[in-house]
Amino acid sequence: MQATLTVTPAQLPEVLLHVAVVRPVFLWGAPGIGKSSLVRSFADSLGLECVTLLGTQLAPEDLIGVPQVVGDRSRFAPPETIARQEPYCLFLDELNASSPEVQKAFYSLILDRRIGTYELPAGSVVIGAGNRATDNALARPMPSALVNRMIHVHLRASADDWLTWAATSGIHPWIVDYLVQRPDHLWSAPPKTEEPFSTPRGWHMLSDAMHSYGERLDDETLGMLAHGTLTAGHASAFRAYVKTVRHAYDLDAVIKGDAGWPRRPEDRDLLYFLSETLRARLVKELPHSKEHASPAGRQLAFRAKNLLVELAGISLECAQLVIAAGDDGAPVLPSWFLVEVGRDLPRLAAARG
Repeated sequence: MQATLTVTPAQLPEVLLHVAVVRPVFLWGAPGIGKSSLVRSFADSLGLECVTLLGTQLAPEDLIGVPQVVGDRSRFAPPETIARQEPYCLFLDELNASSPEVQKAFYSLILDRRIGTYELPAGSVVIGAGNRATDNALARPMPSALVNRMIHVHLRASADDWLTWAATSGIHPWIVDYLVQRPDHLWSAPPKTEEPFSTPRGWHMLSDAMHSYGERLDDETLGMLAHGTLTAGHASAFRAYVKTVRHAYDLDAVIKGDAGWPRRPEDRDLLYFLSETLRARLVKELPHSKEHASPAGRQLAFRAKNLLVELAGISLECAQLVIAAGDDGAPVLPSWFLVEVGRDLPRLAAARG
């Protein structure tokens, strides 16, 4: 299922507060963006215990219970994890990854809030969650009858929300500082092959591992950890960023002229990182129209062209990286700046073409 409109983690609690208390909600989102932890936090905010059922680990009898003879009749006795006396939050995680039989068993629980003779206590909330088939995650089509029993909310990763949380949650400061500069590296689309990819959960795992190593964390080990939790490109860039921190190598120093581009072959990853960072800085600070450029913006554009000349002398590939188009082929930098680059740096423009 694809979404036209999405919500961020910061917006989700308000949505659930008004929606989940009156109707069952299904939360869609890519793996690793925090769906489960957000639901648990929401339950805590209401003072409700969160009871989590994993759809991939359930059989139908885990929901409807087993037959029990009472007098001269039989009835199904639902499991104690569900049949509670006090209101609670029933979280059906990976619901759309469960078998068709299990999904069918959820029908009455989701719509009528009951299983057999047991009815959820007043004040209980029911929230389901799952990944999308397009995320290359385990997901089965949900029957239309089940889809129609819930209100569907689509969650997207938000760097601003995650960084706000990370600042007070013990995330390694190198990770926080890096993602402040490269918020676009917080999340990447799941690949079609079996390899790590960047998610808020992946960055959190990397942070835990870095804290565990402490001062004993060397560059080679950091590279192993980063490539084991992040997209390969993001892992290389983060490793290069840490090198800039450890060696006091900063893009601002390069822009100001206090330091030059790294030239040693062993610092090629650092050169790539600084090139990507310059590109991100230009995208962020150069206005769409030159007429709206501030004096500082004009000065940055002028300095950037000089830096591109120096960079092309070291690595034409890195210089091209700064002015390259986006994945969709459209220019990323303002057209007026690219025109000036083409006019003043014909060698670079020709290589780019």
